[in-house]
Amino acid sequence: MASRILKFFLPKDKIFYNLFEEASSNLEILAKKLVSVMNEPDYSVRGVLVKEMEELEHLNDNITHNIFLELGRNFITPFDREDIHSLASALDDIADYMYASAKKINVYKIDPTEDTGMKKTADAILVAVLAVNQAVVELRNLKNTQKIIECVIKINSAENNADDLFDLSIEKLFDSNVDFKELIKKREIYQVLEIVTDKCEDAGNVIESIVVKYA
Repeated sequence: MASRILKFFLPKDKIFYNLFEEASSNLEILAKKLVSVMNEPDYSVRGVLVKEMEELEHLNDNITHNIFLELGRNFITPFDREDIHSLASALDDIADYMYASAKKINVYKIDPTEDTGMKKTADAILVAVLAVNQAVVELRNLKNTQKIIECVIKINSAENNADDLFDLSIEKLFDSNVDFKELIKKREIYQVLEIVTDKCEDAGNVIESIVVKYA
């Protein structure tokens, strides 16, 4: 009985770390597929990639749900419950908006290969997501805090780059001769893509907060 009680109060580090690492690893796959979407001129091939992204997005939904379930089951957690909830939500949002951007491209029948802003923003998203994944992996032991901070800096830099790309893309769009419907479609895609890097920055901020508290 005593051992069972003790087991209940012991932190389930591996459970949370494994789930976070699985989520961030999926984000890396999603980001690479998003880049592939941006460089694929064939609508049907893009459709296959978008479908694969949808499946990964659903997988991350399940991982997020499991993290929240574990929060309810475990009395002691590896770091603040609020931080666990915030990080899980941020990672889930990154997946949601990456998939949403790819889906809108095909729903609106936009050819992203002809749009430099979309392709460059997808590249910036990949940079940010790779940094998020690296930072999440380093959370397991918090020994290499400098590497985590460097990852956060990369995330912030990618977000700033995406902001600049958004402004330039919107300016170029309004200076072009595209019809009003096309303008609205592209503007919406730019907005969703830019939000992805905002969500990456949210994840980076949570990770930085954890480092400050526990390193």
